[in-house]
Amino acid sequence: MSALRRWAYGLLGLGLLLLLALLVGWAVYRQQVLPITDGRLHVSGLPAAGADVRIERDAHGIPTIRAASIEGALFGLGFVHAQDRLWQLETHRRIGAGRLAEAFGPPALDNDRFLRALGVRRAAQAQWEQTRGEARQALEAYAAGINAYLSKHLRARPPEFLILGVQPEQWQPVDSLAWSIMMAWDLGGNWTTELLRLRLAQRMSVARINELLPPYPGEQPLPTADYTTLAQQWQVMGPLAERIISAAPESGIEGIGSNNWAVSGQRSSSGKPLLANDPHLKLTAPALWYFARLEAPGLHVAGATMPGLPLVVLGQNESIAWGFTNTAPDVQDLYLERIHPDDAQQYQTPDGWQRFDRHDEVIHVRGAASVTMTARHSRHGPVISDAAGPSTEGLTGAAAGQGGAPRYAIAMRWTALDADVGTIEAGLRFNRAGSVPEFIAAAARYSAPMQNMLVADAVGKHGHIALVVPGKLPVRSPDNDLRGLVPAPGWDARYDWSGYLPAADLPSRRDPPEGWLATANQRIVGAGYPHHITSEWMAPYRQQRIEQLLAGRPTHDVESFAAMQLDQLSLGAKALAAAFQASRSSHPLAAGLAPRIARFDGLMGGDQAAPLVFHAWARALTALVFADELGPLWDSHFGERRSFRDALEGVLARDDAGWCDDKNTAASETCGQLRDRALDQAYALLQAQLGDDTSQWRWDRMHVARSEHRPFSKVSALKRLFELRVPVGGDGHSINATRVGLKPDPHTGELFLVDHAPSLRAVYDLADPSRSRFIHSSGQSGIALTPDYRAFSALWAAGKQIPVWPAGSPEHVLTLTR
Repeated sequence: MSALRRWAYGLLGLGLLLLLALLVGWAVYRQQVLPITDGRLHVSGLPAAGADVRIERDAHGIPTIRAASIEGALFGLGFVHAQDRLWQLETHRRIGAGRLAEAFGPPALDNDRFLRALGVRRAAQAQWEQTRGEARQALEAYAAGINAYLSKHLRARPPEFLILGVQPEQWQPVDSLAWSIMMAWDLGGNWTTELLRLRLAQRMSVARINELLPPYPGEQPLPTADYTTLAQQWQVMGPLAERIISAAPESGIEGIGSNNWAVSGQRSSSGKPLLANDPHLKLTAPALWYFARLEAPGLHVAGATMPGLPLVVLGQNESIAWGFTNTAPDVQDLYLERIHPDDAQQYQTPDGWQRFDRHDEVIHVRGAASVTMTARHSRHGPVISDAAGPSTEGLTGAAAGQGGAPRYAIAMRWTALDADVGTIEAGLRFNRAGSVPEFIAAAARYSAPMQNMLVADAVGKHGHIALVVPGKLPVRSPDNDLRGLVPAPGWDARYDWSGYLPAADLPSRRDPPEGWLATANQRIVGAGYPHHITSEWMAPYRQQRIEQLLAGRPTHDVESFAAMQLDQLSLGAKALAAAFQASRSSHPLAAGLAPRIARFDGLMGGDQAAPLVFHAWARALTALVFADELGPLWDSHFGERRSFRDALEGVLARDDAGWCDDKNTAASETCGQLRDRALDQAYALLQAQLGDDTSQWRWDRMHVARSEHRPFSKVSALKRLFELRVPVGGDGHSINATRVGLKPDPHTGELFLVDHAPSLRAVYDLADPSRSRFIHSSGQSGIALTPDYRAFSALWAAGKQIPVWPAGSPEHVLTLTR
């Protein structure tokens, strides 16, 4: 054999050895990164000496955690959260602390700046200093469980840590409180509408703004001062507002929400109540939810936990079941703080000039220099305009003082940042409540985010159902002529809050004569309710459809409730169906689709073409009607976050030529002309996307639910491994709410991606808990290398569910011992 051939064979052999080593290394890593689920582990930090914690996992990977004390069960919950969702815990901790840029680099810097300005971590620290009793013990036990896993039982870091070169850090109780604040942030967001109104006031009258952002159907706009005059005087809401909104983490997405409903024993086939819940949140991979069951003396509960929190958030125990929807209360107010012309460290108050509180922040940025910023705090709250950075570009006139320095700052007052909060304490008591009255009593300690809570028990012959809406609701002075709708002058005391509404005055209802209760983010109080809750109620379409289906049969069961959750009839689409069908198009494909369009009744079936054409038409028509009026705001972050569907309905109902006329042309366009033009645009867009064969046009070909991974959904080489996608039907106004944005996805350009949907579906049977069922949108594991990462995704898309309570022997048993 020649030397050259021996050299070639040697290289080949070396290559094979390297490949074999890589394969062996990969196999070892894949085995090591998965959690140990059988046997015994000696752990430190167990709350009670000599008390083991037993973790039994069923075929779906759902743990039942059995302990001799509640603290032991919560220690076990922290341990399994760390085993299965360590990267999710890491991101939750970094979000709450404003430390994403350390891992993700410069693209996360704006987000960190905003969260440092908002002071989430500082607020959580203040809350921790006031936390006492069982809430403190629970937070400490939960953190100890996470840290016990990190200290000795993390054999291999999940792939996100390896790819990014990040090391997990010890979990602190403050991290849980910070994540609780961030969940309140995700479910709030009326502050963005305040900014939008004041920016619109630079372009149009208050009356016009009230048409673009209309009140709840059947109501009149809240009477306010003419804030267009204020906007022109202050001239502060241009580039500065845009920089703030672009820096802020997503919150308060309008047009979606959640559903819950319950029937009493008289309306169920079993004679005991049933309760259903499907909260609509941003879809993530892994899902926000993690199913678990906790058993200890005085605690027997199952349901949806959230990595980062030491409790079952939504679920069922031996006696009750409960579920939430968002109330969307107005608990955030923005204030313009006037800065002293000669001293930028002072701002004007009703009692004279006062110094800002200041906090120096250093943000470490992966691959770049660290950034130093100063976060200020006024008497109202954090100065969120500090997130926009030191730049004064675009600040003109009254917005800028000598040398171009800003004359105003924007501060936020928000209930979730208060130091005295009881949300964790209330949640722990929900888990142990033995009846509807006990749940209601526990809710008195709840603070934020304000939720429409339905609860049912099996006490007595037919059990009981109730609605309670707890939380801190600000009371505004009768002299407040801005009503919390736009930023207010911080130096005027009449715009300050005068306290919180007493718990006894918050909405509640128990055992109604009709035998059912339901909420879907609609107005939950009648016209005679004397207190202001919000101007952000959702359109009542989902609620109306729920009521139709509840009234459609004399009694209900688990199967009928589960079928309701999958209902795809959109009363919102039906409201525009006549205008859609009256539209005419000269497009070559229009004639072939005309029969299907004529039959469209609002049913958003995934296998149908009409919903696809309808949505493309509605999107195009919305742009044709409003983009010229909004100007630059149409392409801004404000435009991305709103659908303007309720405004479009009003324009078409009034045949409002004032809105339909394109201000950029000399001709006067009518609403009918815009409807036809929108249909032409819809056909052209869909033809370009799907081709000429309209038999292949289906709503679910483009209407795809994406569970986004942070951060690898934005990395094309990694997206397929970490991101989850499934085709779905429905729309934002069907009970099976699958919302898409008004504009293409900013990262992929895709037109109809579903970003918010039922993150969880659950049906609870109070007569026989073994019939209770649930599902969430991903899988129990947060490790993308295992099938358990995506095990629920196809089931969720198909509307299937799994048992809440275990049946049969566990598949895996792990004992934690000292």
